Amino acid sequence: MRGTYVSFNSVIHNVMETSNQVNCTGAGVMLMHKGEVVVEKYWGKQSNHPNARNIQPDTQFHIASVRKSYIGYAVAYAVYHGYIQSIDDPITHYLPLANDAVYNGVLIRHLLTHTHGLTKKDHQIQQEFAPGTSWAYRGAAIEILTDLVEKTTGKTVAMILQETIFEPLQLVETGWYSSVKENFVDVINAEQNPHWYTSENVDGSQMNMYVSIRDLIRWGQLHLQKGRWNGQQVVDEELIEIATSIQSPTTLPLALPQNGFFWFAQKDEGIPSDRMELSLQLPAGSYQLLGYTNVTLLVIPQYEVVAVRAFNSFGSAEGFDYIKDVRTFGDIIMEVLKDGI
Repeated sequence: MRGTYVSFNSVIHNVMETSNQVNCTGAGVMLMHKGEVVVEKYWGKQSNHPNARNIQPDTQFHIASVRKSYIGYAVAYAVYHGYIQSIDDPITHYLPLANDAVYNGVLIRHLLTHTHGLTKKDHQIQQEFAPGTSWAYRGAAIEILTDLVEKTTGKTVAMILQETIFEPLQLVETGWYSSVKENFVDVINAEQNPHWYTSENVDGSQMNMYVSIRDLIRWGQLHLQKGRWNGQQVVDEELIEIATSIQSPTTLPLALPQNGFFWFAQKDEGIPSDRMELSLQLPAGSYQLLGYTNVTLLVIPQYEVVAVRAFNSFGSAEGFDYIKDVRTFGDIIMEVLKDGI
């Protein structure tokens, strides 16, 4: 650990406190600064079964919505390489959608920034607000975007990631899986949650993605380094910039969250939103994703920091304020960085 730091014990303590508040059996936290691991700690078990395996470096966590960073990358890949001409193209330009009227005015940009206004009710897609006029965290965009990637590139999201990221970086503890492995966490009480589902589909469109903390932080580090890895430009810098910079439509009220390609992105002006998951102490240019399992990936380019925390919970316990909690995670990291550098 670099001598410039006062202590990262407060970060570890914060994640331990969260693990005591959510319904989990184990957790872990990892933080890198300037490419050096300065925090890495695991505790607890992978499940609540007798003789359960300890949480350890190769343990793979269900990352829930953090998987959207991989989907966002695949869309950025399609844009950068010209398969998609512009994110301001209507989605109907690329996909033959069954009910075109519902999708009128919906641009690719809207799908990527939670401003599309689409929601699913009674297995039907409906529009709850005009595209670009408001913000709502809905899953209706995911299947459309993964279909769009495959339609335009001829490759699934999973194939693009495998070829351009997982193999070059040797991320062997990352992927979409059709069966359980011994180093997977059990997602506690997930079967009782209406948002939980399993799938044998491994094309990258489903929620069955498991990643180890050490692989997830490498994914974040690749973004921090703008596509460079071990001295080589593995991914074009512009592609990473496309995915992580603010892409929300200018029609969006300032009080609403700002997003890149799904990433929640910090800007240096505007009114703080009660739905924005980023700590208000984070500098402009920071970006983050939080999953329903409370897994979090935070990138702070100004300080050259990447942080990951992971749990095997699903959803929030009664009375648990997940927005306040994840903001506090960022607050404490920033306090250490400001005090210790």
